[in-house]
Amino acid sequence: MKNYVIGLDYGTDSVRAMLIDTENGQELASNVCQYKRWATKEYCNASTNQFRQHPLDHIEGLEATIKYVVQNSNIDPSLIRSICIDTTGSSPVPVTKDGIPLALTEGFEHNPNAMMVLWKDHTSINEANEINELAENWGGENFTKYVGGIYSSEWFWAKILHIAKVDTAVKDAAYTWMEHCDLMTYLLIDNKDLKTFKRSRCAAGHKAMWHEDWNGLPPEEFLGQLHPYLAALRGRLYDETYTSDVIAGNLSQEWATRLGLTTDTVIAVGTFDAHSGAVGAKIEENTLVRVMGTSTCDIIIDSKESIGTKTVRGICGQVDGSVIPGFIGLEAGQSAFGDLLAWYKELLLWPTEHLLATSTLLTEEQKKQLKAEMSDNLIVQLTAEAEKIPLSESVPIALDWINGRRTPDANQEIKSAISNLSLGTKAPHLFKSLVNAICFGSKKIVDRFEEEGVKINSVIGIGGVARKSPYIMQTLANVLNKPIKIAASDQTPALGAAIYAAVAAGIYPNVIEASQKMGSDFDGEYFPQLDKVAAYNKLLLAYEQLSSFADPSIKKLHHEQYV
Repeated sequence: MKNYVIGLDYGTDSVRAMLIDTENGQELASNVCQYKRWATKEYCNASTNQFRQHPLDHIEGLEATIKYVVQNSNIDPSLIRSICIDTTGSSPVPVTKDGIPLALTEGFEHNPNAMMVLWKDHTSINEANEINELAENWGGENFTKYVGGIYSSEWFWAKILHIAKVDTAVKDAAYTWMEHCDLMTYLLIDNKDLKTFKRSRCAAGHKAMWHEDWNGLPPEEFLGQLHPYLAALRGRLYDETYTSDVIAGNLSQEWATRLGLTTDTVIAVGTFDAHSGAVGAKIEENTLVRVMGTSTCDIIIDSKESIGTKTVRGICGQVDGSVIPGFIGLEAGQSAFGDLLAWYKELLLWPTEHLLATSTLLTEEQKKQLKAEMSDNLIVQLTAEAEKIPLSESVPIALDWINGRRTPDANQEIKSAISNLSLGTKAPHLFKSLVNAICFGSKKIVDRFEEEGVKINSVIGIGGVARKSPYIMQTLANVLNKPIKIAASDQTPALGAAIYAAVAAGIYPNVIEASQKMGSDFDGEYFPQLDKVAAYNKLLLAYEQLSSFADPSIKKLHHEQYV
């Protein structure tokens, strides 16, 4: 008898459902739903780095996409055995005592502080600084040691602390908080007991300082020194966490009816998109999987014997079972990758967007067509021209920190910078410098892992940038001086979620075996061009010098290792 599973992948802009054949990983149906409120940036303020999303975008998207794949696959719904959900993170949501998102209750329907605080929201920089200061000086355990030694404003406790300080109404009404992946899983299952609900090990370990060494989350004694609300919240959260090969519950009758499924369908514990993406790309020990889109998440697994009691400094966490049960999952990343190039595109398109509107030379339809043509072709043309610029020609040096620095050594207050501009600098030169910057930022992550004793034997690229930009991927291979394989699937996070679902349903005994059977093949590989590696090493030296100037806290580096 055939078995099928659904991977539900929540990205920044949309949610995708994929119906997968567990025998071979074949995609039978998929559907994408854009978040309609987010599309108009409701509840956001980019000038203050406030990025919030309404839970209705996620609920409506869940129903629309899963119903579509069920109805259009011609599969008997009773054969759809399991669903697993992956989301962005850390993206916490305030909820009531009944587990209802606060934004769905009277009085909070349009309050940004009652919405999901998206991963890229940086309104809690000051609160992250408070957490780091306390962790180092309170006289007890440093609860940041398994998240690289630096707590980020992108993460769970910092965001909640910020909301508690700025919005008393939300603080008083929020009985507890749930990560996005936990909330959507909880929404679907029949068990509505918040206390026994199985929370994601991935989310808790990497973003909420959960660790077995101190029996779960940081204690009330620590959290209470940050804010009394956090101490009270601690008892309304969780002690145990679970990996995503575990069943969270069965699909409730309400949602079985709404989705066209049965209550025999099981729901796996939720996870984060980058971690499920690594599973979808057949991650193996000492393989670095780079999820490259608007930002990057860099995922690697290592054995418990290899890591031992060592803590890797300056990364985004090391968590037992967060990627593959039985292995330590390590995460790093860049706060901006494709976003840096998107910023430059938006900058260059400003005249088209604003000045063309007042032109009397073109009809409104012609203006519309011209805007679309320029938007579609700008990056393509810049790429073609940037590739022609020899490495011997002077180009600017840029930093990739336009949305702060995630890894190594998180610092969301830091800003980007560009140097070596001249009258000869043209738009393609600047584009080339930005591509170099995101690749140099990637190199610093690889260097940090290797400096800390984590071996990287191979690199896999997944995500939109990996699939769509040969120029960036070849540059990255040259900068890293490592070959990079490209996953064939356009949707490895959804595929990885489906793999977790298959294990939770008992179709496979473990994630590694399921990944080998269901995971993505590879359809390309980029190799370092040895004649260009040395030239990029010299440019990397200039990047490091600019980094040290922009952030004096960076220690002097031994540049001779790149010469």
